[in-house]
Amino acid sequence: MRYKWNYQPPTLEQREEARALAKEIGISPILCHLLRQRGIKTADAVKKFFRPQLHDLHDPFLMNDMEAAVKRLNKAMGRKERILIYGDYDVDGTTAVALVYKFLQQFYSNIDYYIPDRYNEGYGVTTKGVDYAYETGVKLVIVLDCGIKAVEEIAYAKEKGIDFIICDHHVPDDVLPDAAAILNPKRADSTYPYEHLSGCGVGFKFMQAFAQNNGIEFHQLTPLLDLVAVSIASDIVPIMGENRILAYHGLRQLNANPCMGLKAIIDVCGLTEKEINMSDIVFKIGPRINASGRIQKGKEAVDLLIEKDYKQAHEKGNLINSYNEQRKDLDKTMTEEANKIVDSLENLSERRSIVIYNEEWHKGVIGIVASRLTEIYYRPAVVLTRTEGLATGSARSVSGFDVYSAIEHCRDLLENFGGHTYAAGLSMKVENVEEFTRRFEEYVTNHILPEQTSATIDIDAQLDFRDITPKFFFDLKKFNPFGPENHKPVFATLNVYDYGTSKVVGREQEHIKMELVDNKSNNVMNGIAFGQSSQVRYIKTKQSFNICYTIEENSHKRGDIQLQIEDIKPSGF
Repeated sequence: MRYKWNYQPPTLEQREEARALAKEIGISPILCHLLRQRGIKTADAVKKFFRPQLHDLHDPFLMNDMEAAVKRLNKAMGRKERILIYGDYDVDGTTAVALVYKFLQQFYSNIDYYIPDRYNEGYGVTTKGVDYAYETGVKLVIVLDCGIKAVEEIAYAKEKGIDFIICDHHVPDDVLPDAAAILNPKRADSTYPYEHLSGCGVGFKFMQAFAQNNGIEFHQLTPLLDLVAVSIASDIVPIMGENRILAYHGLRQLNANPCMGLKAIIDVCGLTEKEINMSDIVFKIGPRINASGRIQKGKEAVDLLIEKDYKQAHEKGNLINSYNEQRKDLDKTMTEEANKIVDSLENLSERRSIVIYNEEWHKGVIGIVASRLTEIYYRPAVVLTRTEGLATGSARSVSGFDVYSAIEHCRDLLENFGGHTYAAGLSMKVENVEEFTRRFEEYVTNHILPEQTSATIDIDAQLDFRDITPKFFFDLKKFNPFGPENHKPVFATLNVYDYGTSKVVGREQEHIKMELVDNKSNNVMNGIAFGQSSQVRYIKTKQSFNICYTIEENSHKRGDIQLQIEDIKPSGF
């Protein structure tokens, strides 16, 4: 893929401001400029950013309906009512259910959990789920990572004498369900200071409020932060503000003393001796938890995450790992089929979106296929299959484009929809697919910006190799954990040369192991360029070229710095 590099050099004023901050706190002006880009402009703000503190979490009672939620939960426990913890089948939902169930189980035994079946029930609160609650004597349902649009289902539950506390983070409609309490920082009337919590994060805030109200020490909540970190990474929510505090301490918990279920997954996917970061969750831990709901039943993921015996957890972890292998095979096959459909579309070069439908596709993998299409074609993508007579699917977006708004624009054609800026789910009558495709394309064409339609790499700063010192790397690591709104910085160095020892590596000779020099220092920098072996011929001409990269620790030589090369261009290109 040919990338466009986007770099905005700092102005003279910005450089002076960065130098002033650098002088005060003793780190590189380059890193101070990156801090200022993130809105961190004082020494005190830097301290809070580099060392997030749990005591800086917001008061959970600032969230609308929190007092009502705690009061209803206390009433249920006082009356010994049966409580059901209900959640979505993805990573965010299953971690949320595991967190709330594990915490409440320490104080209350008349409690159960429920994850709807993706294939027999579909997403969110279902009448089948309500019937299960009624048949098992449940009087209170705590629903996590869904429920904000379940107006009819929660009305049905109320007729049966069942109350709901909703803990959700998806965008609500104008009409809210008639629940005992609705905890959602995206409510239009929200008074909560931070709107980007994950579904599991909302569940954590509920438990924090319950603990405060009942005199339970906060330290009893901290073992659950590993689950919150997994949800934050997997649900791709911003990692600034309160999420940064939760993710930072959640990663510490995950590395130091994870719950048995997560420890089993860590061992199964070969992360045992590694310091786990957000990327490891996104690419290794999260997909395995998700695979349970995609291939079999999401409830199995909760079974694993609440397991207390390591031997049992390891067996369940191996089973979920086998689901992930099946998921990868389906993913590969369906992506190949999807590419063939896309390649056959009329006027593909003129389209600003992709909507494809195949009634034979596996419902559990279509979200992944939609993600693949956005990566390959760099356009918002909707992938649909047939489920119980409806065209049901997932949408994914490119950087900066709100796919949820595009879907909402077509809501009169839909049976159901919900989601976020970059990911959404939807269903419609099969006969509406053609009109939806036309209307969705029309909306995207009218609202997407030109820079959102091509693969772009945003360069954060231009470096010389002499800038990349051990201290620079030590300070850069303090920016962790990385994610949306705090992405891993991408640097560029111009006019570099092969030291003479760069070579093609990999099973299929697809990567380049690089040793590079520039004109301004004697430093020889090690680098790896994954999937870019086609560039090696130019590199070996002894002509200079430009690189953009992230700075990593060499996984084979702890303490050594390695550049992960994102793109290579001839000098002057």
